[in-house]
Amino acid sequence: MRIIHVISSIDPAQGGPQGGCIRLAAAQSNLGHDIHIVSYGSGNIRKRAFEAASAVPHFKGITWHLLADPNVKESIFCLQGRKTLRAILTAGSFVHIHGVWETLLRTAATIALEKQIAYCVQPHGMLDEWSLKQKAFKKRLALRFGYRKMLDNAKFILALNADEARLLEPLNLASPHLIIPNGVFLEEFENLPSSGFFKERLPLVGNKRIILFLSRLHSKKGLDILVKAYAHIAGSYADVDLVVAGPDGGARGALVSAVAQLNLNDRVHLIGALYGQDKLRALVDATCFCLPSRQEGFSIAILEALACGLPVVISDACHFPEVRAAHAGAVVTLAPEDVASGLSAILDDTAMASEMGGNGQRLVYEQYTWPRIASSTIKGYVGISNMTMPAT
Repeated sequence: MRIIHVISSIDPAQGGPQGGCIRLAAAQSNLGHDIHIVSYGSGNIRKRAFEAASAVPHFKGITWHLLADPNVKESIFCLQGRKTLRAILTAGSFVHIHGVWETLLRTAATIALEKQIAYCVQPHGMLDEWSLKQKAFKKRLALRFGYRKMLDNAKFILALNADEARLLEPLNLASPHLIIPNGVFLEEFENLPSSGFFKERLPLVGNKRIILFLSRLHSKKGLDILVKAYAHIAGSYADVDLVVAGPDGGARGALVSAVAQLNLNDRVHLIGALYGQDKLRALVDATCFCLPSRQEGFSIAILEALACGLPVVISDACHFPEVRAAHAGAVVTLAPEDVASGLSAILDDTAMASEMGGNGQRLVYEQYTWPRIASSTIKGYVGISNMTMPAT
């Protein structure tokens, strides 16, 4: 099959959809399909994205069609994008659209319909209740003037988990849905790097244990909740520091202010974005991983932490109840006290933490790998459109 993935940006600073799109495309390429990605992303964005994805297995099998970063005119009318999409979709077998609220994506759906090429839409959590409340009026208008048509005419909507599928129901979309999660490439975790990353990067941390947050610094990621939770326990764990790693998504300033107000400047460390080996080295060195998000589609960061054998503390809004079922970590509410309790339980019981790490690693290795997930998407592309299909 000639499969065209369309995503508005490949900038890794934009979060999980970019990483998921690239890894899925790479896995499909390894199955023998002709894989293309159309996106905005030139200059520094292209360089940053390719550096971040350079270690992804089968990355070189993807054919890229990268457009210049859009100006206001392009963002509204998609002139450059329309021309490129018309040329590429001519010989396409299927179009996989990542995201919702961008003109490039709606244009891809329109052209696919004109050329009678089936397509799916993967919202990446952008249609759940929390997300729809952000800029709600603008999104209601967008649905009315074109985006509902894009969704209704899709062969299927790809939901990352059962919760996301359930949260789509109030929209009453005409398209059926498939449930297929994100995953990992096991090759990336077979030979994990040696420890010592934090000693090199943060000498003052020394031999302290580390609670690691590794994601975009955005309000939905619950950084304010995490800092309050850490403040609850910091006095009881003098040997535990909090490390926040990730690109700024608009919440860095508020985080810095909160840390200062809580007098935690010497205990909370902001170290910027980590990719490739640096990311793996940080995960290997950490004691536990924490992501108290207000909204997630299906976090690749959680999967990567589990694959490295880390126990995790995540919010129920991460929509990953399998973590609790597998005893791979704590699934908590958004109350800082609950997050603090989950962290304390892991910090207090090293034997349990080690058991959780092994359980999480086994969970990912058995159920959440990109080759299996890529195979499921291909079945969805060519299969009956009214079925609900979990990853197999």
